[in-house]
Formats: sequence, C-alpha cells, structure tokens
Amino acid sequence: LMVWELELALFGLLLVAAVVALQVRDLIAAVAALAVYSFLAAALLAMMGAVDVALTEAALGAGITTVLLIGGISLMKRRSVD
Repeated sequence: LMVWELELALFGLLLVAAVVALQVRDLIAAVAALAVYSFLAAALLAMMGAVDVALTEAALGAGITTVLLIGGISLMKRRSVD
C-alpha cells in the first residue's frame, strides 16, 4: 500500500470510531470507542510525521482520559437516559 492509502484507511476507521462512540447507548462502550478513536488519531498523527503529538495523544487521549471517564461513569448509571 502507498502511504496515502494507509492514511486514508486510518482516517476512515477514525470516522467509524467517532460514529460508533456517538451512537452506542452504553457509556462504557462509548468510552471504549473514544479510546479506539484516540489510538487511531495517534497512529494517523505518527504516519504524518508528528510523532511527539502522537505520543501525547496516545498517553493523554487514550490513557488518562479513558481512566478518568470510566471512573466517573462508575459513580453514576451506566446507561444513557436519552
């Protein structure tokens, strides 16, 4: 595969992860989809040459944010109301 084809495939998966995060009713599943989104964004950023930004996105976006969101969800109802 050419580089642009791989970047396009990652971008497509990024969009799918975003739509899944918005459509799913279970909040833990939504957080998992957002973690996947963050890892895909980090991979896309690394492919584009911004390795430092990709590392920050992976550490903060997928790591710390996921832990904090799951901790917050554990203090309330797991299913969304709407």
